[in-house]
Amino acid sequence: MFDFGAGFFWIIIVAIGAVIISAAVRILLEYERGVVFRLGRFSSVKGPGLKFIIPVIDQMTKINMRTVAMDVPEQDIITRDNVSVKVNAVLYFRVVQPDKALIEVDNYLYATSQLAQTSLRSVLGQVELDELLAERDKINHDLQEILDRQTDPWGVKISNVEIKHVDLPASMQRAMARQAEAERERRSKVIHATGEFEASKTLANAAEQINKQPGALQLRFLQTMTEIAAEKNSTILFPMPIDLIKPFLDMAQHKTPEKSQEQK
Repeated sequence: MFDFGAGFFWIIIVAIGAVIISAAVRILLEYERGVVFRLGRFSSVKGPGLKFIIPVIDQMTKINMRTVAMDVPEQDIITRDNVSVKVNAVLYFRVVQPDKALIEVDNYLYATSQLAQTSLRSVLGQVELDELLAERDKINHDLQEILDRQTDPWGVKISNVEIKHVDLPASMQRAMARQAEAERERRSKVIHATGEFEASKTLANAAEQINKQPGALQLRFLQTMTEIAAEKNSTILFPMPIDLIKPFLDMAQHKTPEKSQEQK
């Protein structure tokens, strides 16, 4: 005959055993570490896999070891040249010492976020606007070094800091647009002046060569006349260079004395 009291007793024993085993067994994933405290004191850090702890006496807290991408909220910043801008960034970090991340700071995620915001305002307040826009890689590197040095006691490693967006006031955007337009106009004038200078040197060399050969000037003049006549069928008036007709004038003057002597 079944003894109901004895059966109920064994059911209670099995239930208590199941509770104790479930409290003693912990499963940690590959990217997790378990920080164990024994009677309130730090005991050890357990790696991934199936782990056992002493119920009631031991307490285990899981720490995620993967890289965290944290968005740094938009910050109002006044640069060194007194320009008000709004800047946001993204922060990449991970826990390298889970015991310190749990013991040395109350909430390492919140603490890291607040530290990133204050450091962003502090560093960008020491640079000018042009430096902020042109040397962003250098500023990112400086921020990464500052944050990594301050979070090292917490067991947190800052791997990278990237400034995402710099929001300029509308008046500053218009001023920068005018500055860029003036710079492009300046470059255009410099290029045009350089071309004129090179052309003048080439023309000077050509004039020097033509000066050495007087006949070249006459040939160039006749060539220009041919080109003008071929373009439009019209009458063109142009001055005749004296050098071109001088030989004919000399011949006429030479013949005139001969005729005068013959008449005599």
